[in-house]
Amino acid sequence: MDFKIKVIPRSRKTEFAGVIDDGTVKIKVAAVPEDGKANKELCSFLASHHRVPQANVSVISGATSQRKIVRVME
Repeated sequence: MDFKIKVIPRSRKTEFAGVIDDGTVKIKVAAVPEDGKANKELCSFLASHHRVPQANVSVISGATSQRKIVRVME
């Protein structure tokens, strides 16, 4: 399953922050956007939410952008 995500880095805590009109899910992450730390935290957060191993979650588009497409394989 692929999700359109908008990541908001350097937040107080990692959490869902709502949905934009086009269906994009906003997620706040506590990590900084350096060396893939925010992407790693995003994948970890989504893996725990969907109850799948972290290896089953990957950023397939937008690795260096706030807007990403993330794939979750169940």
